[in-house]
Amino acid sequence: MRTGKNRLRAALGGVAIVALGAMSIAAPVAAQEQVREIYEPTIWIDPDGCEHWVMDDGAEGYMSPHRDREGRPVCHRSEICGVLPTDQLFATDRWHIGPHNRANLQQFFRSANAFGFLIYGHTDSRASDEYNIRLSNNRANAVAEIAQSAGVRVVDVRGFGERQPRATNHTAEGMQQNRRVEIYCLR
Repeated sequence: MRTGKNRLRAALGGVAIVALGAMSIAAPVAAQEQVREIYEPTIWIDPDGCEHWVMDDGAEGYMSPHRDREGRPVCHRSEICGVLPTDQLFATDRWHIGPHNRANLQQFFRSANAFGFLIYGHTDSRASDEYNIRLSNNRANAVAEIAQSAGVRVVDVRGFGERQPRATNHTAEGMQQNRRVEIYCLR
């Protein structure tokens, strides 16, 4: 003998009624009996080299950045493939790159054999922080424009001003090392 639920299911031709409060939804019985996929967290690395936590069941999922204890994204950066001393490329307080240095940079970008490039500008500490950020951004953008004209992928361009010195700013030699554009190759 069939129960009331089984009789109803048979009468509806394999469709079950699911009651949700005052509303009912008809859904195929086979769909309700499917085994659901389990979300398994994994780490996905984007083209920039940064990690993301990923949860995916095959139909839908989500992704969020993987961060360290200080809240910074966890990224796998390739080594620096070029450091350009700005003294050789830029006049004081300028970001224009002359034709000879432009040709040298284009040749560098074409021969580097990288997936993409990160281009970061830096300055010494002789001006205000705001001015140095603007100057380092302009210099990094000048190098990035040359990279793009060479047909390579530029992933990120930033100016850090005086915030990431390579050497002391108390000597002329140290300041010279701090006025630079760093190029990271992503392979």
